[in-house]
Amino acid sequence: MRTLSLIVLSLFSLAVSAQIRLEKLELSAKQSFKITGSDILVVDTLIMRDSSRIYLNPSIKENVINAKVLIVGKGCVIDGRGQKGTKGTMGQAGNRQNAPCSAGGDGTNGANGTNGKDGINLSLYIGSLKINGTLTIDLNGGDGADGGRGGKGGDGGAGTRVCRGGNGGKGGNGGNGSNGGNGGKMVVSCKNCSDLYLLQNHQLFLKTYGGFAGSAGDFGSGGYAGLGPKLDGKNGTRGQPGQNGTAGKTGIISLEKN
Repeated sequence: MRTLSLIVLSLFSLAVSAQIRLEKLELSAKQSFKITGSDILVVDTLIMRDSSRIYLNPSIKENVINAKVLIVGKGCVIDGRGQKGTKGTMGQAGNRQNAPCSAGGDGTNGANGTNGKDGINLSLYIGSLKINGTLTIDLNGGDGADGGRGGKGGDGGAGTRVCRGGNGGKGGNGGNGSNGGNGGKMVVSCKNCSDLYLLQNHQLFLKTYGGFAGSAGDFGSGGYAGLGPKLDGKNGTRGQPGQNGTAGKTGIISLEKN
C-alpha cells in the first residue's frame, strides 16, 4: 500500500511539473490562451496580437513562461489575478409575532465574506522582447468580500387588557468583511531587451497590488414593540456591526537583464 501511494504521488508530481512545449504560439487579435494542465509554458516564438490575453493557471501558485522571442501588440495582458471573495449572505429576519403579547423572533447574523485569492506568482524569461503597443502583467490579489447584513428583528405582538405588548426581536449582527488576497510575486528576466525599468509604466505595466479589504456587514435593526391598551412592549435591540477585513500585501517585482 505504501509503494502504491508513492507511485501515485510521483505520477502527480510529474503531471504538475510537465511543460507545455511549443515552437510557436501566435494569438490573433482579442484571442485568449489559458495555461492548463501545467505550470510551465515554453515557446520559441510567442506573438500576442492586439488585445490578446494569456491566463495563468490558477490552480498552481507558481507559473513560468519561457519565450525565446516575445512580440507584443497593443493592449495585451498576461492575467494572473486572484479571484474576488464572495459576499456574505444577509441574515434572516425574525418572525413577526401575530399572537397577542408575544415577543418577535430574533434576526439571524449575517454571514462573513470570503477572502480574496492571492495573485499567482510568475517568472517570465525572455530572450528577445519587442513591444509594439503595451503589455500588462496583472498579478493583483483578489478583493475581499463584504460581510452580510444582520437580519431584522421581528415585531412583537399586540397587547391586550391583561398583558402588555410583546417586545420586538433582537436584530442580527453584521458579518465580518474578509481579507484581500496578496499580490503575486513577479520576476521578469530578459537577455536582449531595452532597459526594463525604462519600459515600465510606458509600454510595460506590472501590477502586484494586494486586494482591497471587505467591508463589515451592517447590523440588523431591532423589531418594533407590540402596542397595547395599557402597556406597550419594548423595541428590540439592534445587532452589532461586523468588522472590516484587512487589505492584501503587495507582491515583490524583480526586473533582470541577463
